[in-house]
Amino acid sequence: MKIQRSMSTHRNNFRWELFDQLPVVGILRNVSIEEAAMILPVYIEAGFTTIEVPINSENSAELIRRLVLDFGGTLNIGAGSVIDLPDLQQALDAGAGFIVTPVIDEEVISHCVNEDIPIFPGAFSPTEVAKAWKLGAAMVKVFPAGGAGVDYIKALKEPLKGIKLLPTGGVSINNAKDYFLAGAQGLGVSTGLFKSELIRNKEWGKLREHFVSFHRVIQNRGT
Repeated sequence: MKIQRSMSTHRNNFRWELFDQLPVVGILRNVSIEEAAMILPVYIEAGFTTIEVPINSENSAELIRRLVLDFGGTLNIGAGSVIDLPDLQQALDAGAGFIVTPVIDEEVISHCVNEDIPIFPGAFSPTEVAKAWKLGAAMVKVFPAGGAGVDYIKALKEPLKGIKLLPTGGVSINNAKDYFLAGAQGLGVSTGLFKSELIRNKEWGKLREHFVSFHRVIQNRGT
């Protein structure tokens, strides 16, 4: 399959200066457009700058389009769970400015590298991590990180010092700082950020408080 150049005029180009302000990719899965409209303003207010919508989640393409229109000037907005070229086409057509995958798909990585679209491929073993980096990953998503834990990231960084790692899976407010101290350059966070019970009960004030607390942990990661 050959990827057609996206016809979207609303693609949200990735900005590293935004990501570097708070190197966290918040993973927003299976929320409605109405819920996202309540979540994202408090997410931004708390200082977060990057959001991923998994392409296999409910109404993902429509949600990405809406987020790009409403928040594209403030957030990096990308698509996750991309596993093949059809997924990639859907993500780019929706306006995604960066791509995250759970696996190494060389065609997907190659297209993103050639088009200067930041890609964060999923890998786990040292061999996979090194391969993803050599193929042109902006950062390598270590996935699933939860089962292996912080010590695994520390062990990976010993022989792979120059590779930027983005642990994803099982990251929470309780271990986020430890991942950075172990050598991670960023984190992918899903339920650890977007508390389902708070969203379900529409407790936006409590969700904001959680975002602010999480932000504080990340800002103090070097101490």
